[in-house]
Amino acid sequence: MATADLARAEEQSTAPPSDADSVTGQNSEELLLRPYVRRFAAVVILQVIGAVAGLAPLLAIVELGRTLLAPGPIDRDRVWFVVIAGAAGMLVRLLFTAASSGIGHILDGEVQLTLRRRLAARLGRVPIGWFSRRRTGELTKVVGEDVSAVHPFIAHTPGELVSAFVVPLVSLIYLFTVDWRLTLITLIPVVLAVALIPLMMTPTREREQREFDAAMGRISSSVVEFVQGISVVKAFGTSGRAHRRFLTATDDFVDVFYRWVRGISGIAAGMQLALSPPFVLLVVLVGGASLITSGGLAPADLLPFLLLGLGLTAPVSALGHGFDEMQAAGRAVGRIRDVLKVPPLPEPAHPAAPQGHRVELRGVRFGYEPDHEVLRGIDLVLEPGTTTAIVGPSGSGKSTLVQLLPRFSDPTRGSVLLGGVDLRELGSRNLYRMVSFVFQDVHLLRASIAENIALAVPDAELDDVVRAARLACIHDRILELPRGYASVIGEDAGLSGGEAQRVTLARALLADTPVLVLDEATAFADPQTEQAVRQALATLGSDRTILVIAHRLETVADADNVVMLEDGAIVEHGRPAELLARNGRFAAFWQSHRSAVADGTKTDHGVPQGDESR
Repeated sequence: MATADLARAEEQSTAPPSDADSVTGQNSEELLLRPYVRRFAAVVILQVIGAVAGLAPLLAIVELGRTLLAPGPIDRDRVWFVVIAGAAGMLVRLLFTAASSGIGHILDGEVQLTLRRRLAARLGRVPIGWFSRRRTGELTKVVGEDVSAVHPFIAHTPGELVSAFVVPLVSLIYLFTVDWRLTLITLIPVVLAVALIPLMMTPTREREQREFDAAMGRISSSVVEFVQGISVVKAFGTSGRAHRRFLTATDDFVDVFYRWVRGISGIAAGMQLALSPPFVLLVVLVGGASLITSGGLAPADLLPFLLLGLGLTAPVSALGHGFDEMQAAGRAVGRIRDVLKVPPLPEPAHPAAPQGHRVELRGVRFGYEPDHEVLRGIDLVLEPGTTTAIVGPSGSGKSTLVQLLPRFSDPTRGSVLLGGVDLRELGSRNLYRMVSFVFQDVHLLRASIAENIALAVPDAELDDVVRAARLACIHDRILELPRGYASVIGEDAGLSGGEAQRVTLARALLADTPVLVLDEATAFADPQTEQAVRQALATLGSDRTILVIAHRLETVADADNVVMLEDGAIVEHGRPAELLARNGRFAAFWQSHRSAVADGTKTDHGVPQGDESR
């Protein structure tokens, strides 16, 4: 199962973006293993030879016992031959298993590297909006833990499972030649253990395993969120209330873990008892003693059963662990496959060239789920040289609307045009040369301040970086850092939320794109800084098109146009003064917001609470 899933993941990840949803999976195993098939076969063959050679020392002991216990003088030549044969078998086992392990681990490294590269390539092509609906911990688990979970399947399990079949088979053939009755008695522990395996694969056990995996995923996500919000925990001093999700996830995990343990512990204990050396020896000794006392077995013939009987149980134990590892790898590969089959953002084969930077939204509809639209029939024109402010209550679709312009997602229906060209025909490379954006959710790379600002223009001169930082009112703060612009985020550059936001604003200003999308880029700034940034934006050029989610009256008042959203639709649109004169919904919004500011309170009009896109 894991091989087939890996193969499907391979095929889907390498298919052209336009064909991502049409992959049939035919011959997918061949597609996955084609580059590695010879080394994969070598791993198995070498492991089989090493496993069979490992029986030589045991058989040498058996033959040595028979030689020494035989009546008459000891055959010294035969004794030395048996000893040398046993030592040679041990050496062959060592060499061949070492070679199998080495090749398997090299192969595993290549497969894991390939998977991570394909995951990175696919994540680099999926719509940016897809990430906003995924927890960081879940993706971290897929790229990290789930890819690592493939290791046993590639490096250990195939060879070990094959040898687990081969060793008992060879041992049984030999034992049957000695005495078929005692051979059947020796198989009693194995039969008991195998009879318990179906009890571990019932629908209830499989459901408990899925619940266990899901609980582990929630733990990973909550840990990431807990660590990211540790400053808030310390500030309020109440980790229980501040991170209830983390505590709930841990409590749920404990409950699921106890159910999983209770369901499997009895079965596992029974299997371990049946395969334990004392129990196997007891069965062989009782059966052998009965046959010896009845004259049906020579005492020397009991020795191979005592040695090889124990050898029968060890591979069966390996079978159990091997199947567990295969199931774990299969589940991990299933999650990897789910990421790899996410449809990439379609890219045009021949990108069109826009004429200017006039922005149009024509009949735009969008929904995260098929049965629920967040935006409903948006028609809007953003002329070059104008600033358009989006206002409305939380959940009205403001963030979803502005995220369509940098193409975080494509409209479900309708189109977004830039310079007369549909964004889907423009191509991402051309799009981000013309559109830059600054959102409240700030992410800075673990790199220097200068590198973070110059992310969109890697070859920018330091003077240009400094100029952008001055315009964003962050230059003086950067100079206070230990190494100034060379200070590294996360090492010697600790920035507040507002400071980090102004760094991203400086990045957008340095990119100097004709279209700028802002989710109130100065929301965390003090009034003086906010005024300075607004003036800087005003002086950047009269031809720039700016779309901004406005949370402050000052931003709305400075805008050329205002768009009032409610329930995903435009209810009013025009100049601020004109809309106030109409005394409609925007005027009511304006008045309620002014009253809230005057009272020192917050409303949910314009200040997003929770998921703004919903």
